[in-house]
Amino acid sequence: MTTETTPRLRADARRNRDRIITAAQAVFTERGTEVPMEEVARTAGVGVGTLYRRFPDRDSLIRAVAHDAFSSVLEDTRATIEQEPDAWRALSQILHRGMALRTVVRLTVLSSRARALINADPNTEAVNNEFMELVDGLVKRAQADGTLRDDVSTGDIAVLSSLALQGVQALPEELRTVAPARYIAVLLDGLRADNSRPLPGRPISAQEVVVRTPEVDV
Repeated sequence: MTTETTPRLRADARRNRDRIITAAQAVFTERGTEVPMEEVARTAGVGVGTLYRRFPDRDSLIRAVAHDAFSSVLEDTRATIEQEPDAWRALSQILHRGMALRTVVRLTVLSSRARALINADPNTEAVNNEFMELVDGLVKRAQADGTLRDDVSTGDIAVLSSLALQGVQALPEELRTVAPARYIAVLLDGLRADNSRPLPGRPISAQEVVVRTPEVDV
């Protein structure tokens, strides 16, 4: 009896965890990390007790959501670079990613609590660092190809894409699905090398973005 039921219980536990993570990702992205845990449970279709058995507090849930979102973005980025040899097109595809990238923006830019947890988690930090290194490589390749303007850096693109994606939260719900693609398209047009005008100041590095991200909770 025990040997037959244990695998099923483990499978159920995994499914519940996945449902909670998916629900929390959606809720955190739309409304921030301070949403009541009861709402996360309701969105996931599980009881509050089940949620707390898997994640005993809010911080543990934020860490899990962050790690899953960062890992998803990193996996997509690796696949895109492998499949798309053109640096500009690869960069464009990465910036057009959906929910996972919006979650990363929400957690790292709009929530000081989440950002502190991410910075204290070496696993998530390592994933984030690898992602930024891959994007930095694309930026340099696209500039060498003459498709990306040469007076911007990876940090500039990170900040601009964050601003474009975070602004979506203020829109009516029916516009939130199409607005990110519109804003990123406008951003990409401004990053093209052709017909660009000189920018004031100097490029911002990825390292400066990590240090200087404003602490704003929304």
